[in-house]
Amino acid sequence: MNTMKRVLIISYYWPPTGGSGVQRWVKFAKYLPELGWQPVIYTPENPEQLAVDETLAAEVPKEAEIIKTRITEPYELYKNFLKKSGHSKEAVEVNPVNAQNKSTLQKMAMWIRGNLFRPDPRCLWIRPSVTYLRKYLKEHPVDLIVSTGPPQSMHMIGLKLARLTGLPWIADFRDPWTKIFYFKHLSMTRATERWHRKMEKKVLDEADAVVAVSPLVQQDFQAMTQTSVELITNGYDECDFADSRCEEAKGGADRDFVITHTGLFAADGNPTVLWEVLAEKCIKDECFKKSLKIKLIGKTDDQIIASIKAAGLQDNLIDLGYQPHAKAVEEQRKASLLILPLRKEPEYRAVLPGKLFEYLASWRPVLGIGQSDGAMSMILNMTKTGLVLNWEDKASIARFIDLCHDNHLKGKLTVEDADISQYSRRELTRRMAELFDRTIENKKI
Repeated sequence: MNTMKRVLIISYYWPPTGGSGVQRWVKFAKYLPELGWQPVIYTPENPEQLAVDETLAAEVPKEAEIIKTRITEPYELYKNFLKKSGHSKEAVEVNPVNAQNKSTLQKMAMWIRGNLFRPDPRCLWIRPSVTYLRKYLKEHPVDLIVSTGPPQSMHMIGLKLARLTGLPWIADFRDPWTKIFYFKHLSMTRATERWHRKMEKKVLDEADAVVAVSPLVQQDFQAMTQTSVELITNGYDECDFADSRCEEAKGGADRDFVITHTGLFAADGNPTVLWEVLAEKCIKDECFKKSLKIKLIGKTDDQIIASIKAAGLQDNLIDLGYQPHAKAVEEQRKASLLILPLRKEPEYRAVLPGKLFEYLASWRPVLGIGQSDGAMSMILNMTKTGLVLNWEDKASIARFIDLCHDNHLKGKLTVEDADISQYSRRELTRRMAELFDRTIENKKI
């Protein structure tokens, strides 16, 4: 007899889709059964997939129940139209919303996307999902509902379903809503902006609990609502780092100096000053030039590649494209230095990229480039695993590269010991399960 409590998790992203948006709830689902919770995943049968990672399916526990329905969304039609009209690059761009130099066609499409599809292009899935899930829950009861977004349409499903069923509901925000960096690029009318702020407030106020992944986002949300806003960050899974083999990362004068970036690398996060620093050091130091390798693992915008080549570093570049998650972790642990440029948007100060925590668990020095007073800087300073330097701070970036290269030559690459256990997926799942139990109890009062 199954004595576990059941939680319905409404998520657009699920394996075989790859990327950081998938990993958060795959990892929660992996460890929830240990804590007495059976995950019931509701996800689209035919989602848009920027990346595919078949290996993530192995993370899903046998106790998980997966239910799917088909989704109708305009993105595929839009992309096909762009490709047929000669916009192939734009059609597959990593970050199309705030892409630079948009064509007239793209601007028109952005206006339609921003104003006719609210809160996002997955909105056509809201009504059929509520209808389907209401019937499903009568036959297969659950104790709790969780919606995770973006896309924020998942929260709209959670909101309507909670109203209809009276079940306790937690809204998990992997990113902000109206304060997300691309919100201002959506060409919205004032009426549409007001609608978004109204819906955001409804979700925050009507959810029984809200979860944020960054302390700065938590503060912003808590200032908007009386609902308790919990901080449960992304993290790293100890199982992904259980293999102790990391010989290639020990450094030494006879080894390559490998600078690695994993994950999405968008044009508005292009660290041009870093490429300049590396190019100048190559000119001054022939040994550095021969040993330097710039490894990119993940979806990378063409502008990033062009910028690296324009700096004269084409012979140092190794672009591996998207790789399975396990391969990305392996490459992180082989690196001499991990780089994590933020996007050049003021709202990104509040963001904690999911890959930051896997960078920490790789025990490689981390160079963040962006807002030095932001959330990521707080974590790196606290754990003493790296630092964040401002975009144009060329002198400091050069000094940090010199320091890391000197340590590499001495074979001293591991960062100082730091307690990062609070960011382990198992610990984070324990905290999430506690929130589940607390939310249910509070609902009974």
